[in-house]
Amino acid sequence: MSGEARLRVMDRAEKEIMKLSRTDIGAVYEFMHKFRNNPEQPGLDLKTLQGDSRLLAARVKRDIRALLLHIGERDYLLIGVEHRSSVYEDLDRYAYRINRVTGGLEVMEVDPIDTQPVGDSIIGRVLGPESESAALFDAYTDAQLIELGVSEPLLPGIRRIASEEELVQLVDRAPQVTTDVLFALYDGKSYDEVLEQVTKPVRTADDVDVDDLAAAVQRPATQVTTDDEALKFMLAESFERWQVFLHPTQRRLVERRYSGPARVGGGPGTGKTIVALHRVAHLARQLPAGTDKPILLTTFNRNLAADLKARLTTLGGDELLERVDIINVDRLAARVVAEQEPRAPKRKLDDNQAPQLWRKFLSKEVGETGWDADFLAAEWDQVILGQALTSRNDYFKARRPYRGRNLNRGERDQIWDLSERFARWLAASDSWTWRQVAVRAAGLEMALAAGGGYRYRHVIVDEAQDLSAAHWRMLRAMVPVGTDDLFLTGDTHQRIYDNQVTLGSLGINIRGRSSKLTLSYRTTRQILAAALEIMSGESYDDLDGGEEDLAGYRSLLRGGQPFFCGAPTWDEERDLIITQLDDWHRPQDGSVAICVPTKELAADVMKSLESEGVRTVEIGPDGPKESDGVHVGTMHRFKGLEYQRMIIAGVTDGLVPRSMINRYRDTDAKKYQRERQRDRSLLFVAATRARDELAVFWHGAPSPFLSRRQQ
Repeated sequence: MSGEARLRVMDRAEKEIMKLSRTDIGAVYEFMHKFRNNPEQPGLDLKTLQGDSRLLAARVKRDIRALLLHIGERDYLLIGVEHRSSVYEDLDRYAYRINRVTGGLEVMEVDPIDTQPVGDSIIGRVLGPESESAALFDAYTDAQLIELGVSEPLLPGIRRIASEEELVQLVDRAPQVTTDVLFALYDGKSYDEVLEQVTKPVRTADDVDVDDLAAAVQRPATQVTTDDEALKFMLAESFERWQVFLHPTQRRLVERRYSGPARVGGGPGTGKTIVALHRVAHLARQLPAGTDKPILLTTFNRNLAADLKARLTTLGGDELLERVDIINVDRLAARVVAEQEPRAPKRKLDDNQAPQLWRKFLSKEVGETGWDADFLAAEWDQVILGQALTSRNDYFKARRPYRGRNLNRGERDQIWDLSERFARWLAASDSWTWRQVAVRAAGLEMALAAGGGYRYRHVIVDEAQDLSAAHWRMLRAMVPVGTDDLFLTGDTHQRIYDNQVTLGSLGINIRGRSSKLTLSYRTTRQILAAALEIMSGESYDDLDGGEEDLAGYRSLLRGGQPFFCGAPTWDEERDLIITQLDDWHRPQDGSVAICVPTKELAADVMKSLESEGVRTVEIGPDGPKESDGVHVGTMHRFKGLEYQRMIIAGVTDGLVPRSMINRYRDTDAKKYQRERQRDRSLLFVAATRARDELAVFWHGAPSPFLSRRQQ
């Protein structure tokens, strides 16, 4: 019988595909296309494997075979992609079963010469003789592990695991739920926490028929890709396979009905942005038919907004985009002001220019020498604009958290006068800062809301840690208080702008509606460990008056150790960059990036690489300007991006952290600490953009953020 067939791809097969060359990945996609059209066509050489009529192999190319499971009539599941000899010379090592707790399909590999149960055959091959060390999971009974969703045949082998290395070797061949459970327990989560966070989202309420493969494939615990476009995207951009894939354990966060504002936190690569995107799609599906855009998806900077739009297009196409307003928060504020106050200043100045503008204002316009320009710029930005103070009396009564220096009433009076004059001075040149725009937009939206007018039904914010108080006031006023109003994702460890807020004080109460993701799907354990060393010794807020840490943050991916190396001079450091690219065979497919702390270093790197015949692509405000080539940019530009291999260069003391912040050490200790923490977060963000390999270089003295082991 010939004709079209259904072909789905299991997560374990995706992982194997990711290890192939781009040429072979293309061959796999071509195979899928042909197989769907007609599995019986002669060129595919579809064969039943020895011992099980449901296990089949098919030809991808001369030396690669696809391993398939026959689910039902014209329904197949791709469960592996391997070398031809591995499939035909070792036929009996494949086994599959249905988990009684999750109801999901599990595929495992066993040793055909081992007569022990499935679990022993795997672990015996991986671990060898009985370990003399204490077993890692002795604290849990077999019944408890089974209740958590661990695959029963693996239990005898799990009992023998005595080290992280042995655990990693086992889970490399284990079903995903088993992997998630074991790593969560190993990383310190309690039995109840694992039951709630890992098992509950994938536990089935159905009676499980252990012979019904068709039902098993439909359950959340069986991670499969079904859509042809999603498959094509995954194969074309294999190292970004998680860009639109929602892990089953995260689905409850997406589909839950929240009684008010909700926040999802977590370290880099844990899927926060994916949760936000799927939340948008979920809310859009609940909307009544129409042509308006009642959902806002926003973030801090332009390149992230562009990335969100591209990903949302992949997820739901034009039909979804027609119901969602996607714009970065400053442009949104500017749009609000332009609509309601067309005579407002046209020229918008970057907030980072404020200290320089204050210096010019004080020296040339008023001749004021009694105040430090940096202090006044920060006071104006963080207190007067940050709290949207509109009168002298309001400023007299205002609390000044994070400011360091106390001010008496007379000093506040002087600062208020100077701030009013400074604002008028800017306006005289038809200018104002983006922070001023946000404050004005917040006021306009609050007035609109007071009259019962709201722009949106739902607001979703990604990278929430980077927004200012004025941004939050504006967003709060744009959506009515109630069910599913605001949904925020972010990580304060990645805050790279000087915006510290307490959401509760701004009318956004997230108490009882905060969740934390701890499993990284992007970064290897080795790179993650290096990144966490960068963050050691710092404390971070949780946007709600408490502290947030990275406890339990972990990865299931393995890779090589990051490479750290210094050079005496910048010229010699550039040579290190060239050598590293040569070691990686100078890939030009957009999978490699170079990150540096300043624009000047970025320009110098691009010039040097071009002279060596390496094509480069600048990462601008809207992201990489092209795809093919080695991407180069400053640390700020890498927010929200990810690469297969990364070089972070110029990690030198004086550049990371910036030497200019030392002037605050004695005059404003709290600002000094904030600026130093911000630079540390920038390096952390950069390090966690890498998926497989990371190289870190410096010249002269290395950054103090690098540990002695890394130096």
